[in-house]
Amino acid sequence: MRHVSRPFVKICCISSLEEASLAVATGASALGLVSAMPSGPGIIDDQTIALIAAAVPPPIATFLLTSRQTAESIVEQHMNCRTTTIQLVDSVDQAELVKLRQLLPGIKLVQVIHVSNEDSVYQALSIAPYVDALLLDSGNQNLPVKELGGTGRTHDWILSRRICLGASAPIFLAGGLGIANVTAAISMVNPFGIDLCSGVRTNGKLDKAKLHEFMTVVANNSFPV
Repeated sequence: MRHVSRPFVKICCISSLEEASLAVATGASALGLVSAMPSGPGIIDDQTIALIAAAVPPPIATFLLTSRQTAESIVEQHMNCRTTTIQLVDSVDQAELVKLRQLLPGIKLVQVIHVSNEDSVYQALSIAPYVDALLLDSGNQNLPVKELGGTGRTHDWILSRRICLGASAPIFLAGGLGIANVTAAISMVNPFGIDLCSGVRTNGKLDKAKLHEFMTVVANNSFPV
């Protein structure tokens, strides 16, 4: 019998110790903690991020979502938050990623790619060698007020599949995922991990019933390895 694996599940927009405990108890592999952003849900201050990150037991990963774009400012924020992973939601130059590697050698780097067109594929494949993973989302960095995640919208999964097939780094899929479409998303893209926020929430709060149902659906979408 061949072993099977299921996608790594990251629950984003965690806003309290109670939500963190619920997500972990339901089977989440990682928690997303959203720092200051131009827009979007789930924003909490760095002190709260640090409190939650310190309380999460290993091997659960904690992701600091940051919109900062220079290595020095990202390192400064990370020293206050102390998460296991940094999720870069805006574009970061390759030179800054190299600096981050040098300054934070034990911290995982995940670069968000906002998938919209062919340029997104090129961008993803170019940046993949400099990070530990890519996260494909549905934001828009070109608006007067940037959308850097949490939009609740899907994007073109055909483009995401191409990135997944060609990139040298593992892929997380985000953007409008929920109980109704996660099976199709996994089948189309076959990502390493999936990431969601609004899909398991009711009135902005993490919903235990939705979360349990979502994790059950994901568990039924395993792949041979």
